[in-house]
Amino acid sequence: MLFSPSDVRSSLSWFLSGMRGILSLPALILMTSFVGFSAFALESGIGRGEAVFMTLVVWALPAKMILIGTMAGGAPLAASFLAVTLSSIRMMPMVASIMPDMKNDKSPTWLLLFLSHFVAITSWVFAIQHLNDVPRDKRIAYFGGFAITLTLINAVIVGVCYGIVAQFPPIVAGALFMLTPIYFFASIWASARHDVVKLAFVVGVVMGPAMAMIEPEFDILYAGLGGGTLAYLFDRYVLRPRRRAKASPSVMEDMP
Repeated sequence: MLFSPSDVRSSLSWFLSGMRGILSLPALILMTSFVGFSAFALESGIGRGEAVFMTLVVWALPAKMILIGTMAGGAPLAASFLAVTLSSIRMMPMVASIMPDMKNDKSPTWLLLFLSHFVAITSWVFAIQHLNDVPRDKRIAYFGGFAITLTLINAVIVGVCYGIVAQFPPIVAGALFMLTPIYFFASIWASARHDVVKLAFVVGVVMGPAMAMIEPEFDILYAGLGGGTLAYLFDRYVLRPRRRAKASPSVMEDMP
């Protein structure tokens, strides 16, 4: 017997506790943004079933927007696939950063791979903020309760609101969708553990509009790679030597 009845009950309790996280402000903002996504899908000619399927399979909202945009623009399948792939690559560092904190010696690999599908900005920030307060052997259940429930509820929201949003004024639908990038900005800044992350964020914000005017087809790629690289180089060759220089005198004073 792999799990005792008490272990199962405890895991279920932590799963339910994670589910309650959907009542948090970030989750509510994301749900509201999916109302805007349903409006965008409707206006782009995407069917209700396709929009719900995208929510479940693609999950990350920016990737779905890119997919619909390329489809509406008549891009070939290979181009759409490449665009969504490049957009979703940004999730890989998020997965790599939280999985070591989430897993334990008994964590099955297939379950970790399954839960990695649900890692996006909102669930990543939720994990960063709360996992340390959860026993290590219950973190998978806790994260799964939040992330899986959030995905399913947003799929329901898209299915229900698909026809309703057609009655909204365009400015209302646009405002609902814009709540997500506003939240992304605030959450990334608040959850940054190192100064280099904030530096990369600022450089990316400055480079984004500039690249949009210079090379609009690859603006996000250039701003992301260029901004991150510049921030890394500046931190490595300017900020780190300054920090070491400031730390050196104190170290010398402590020596006998």
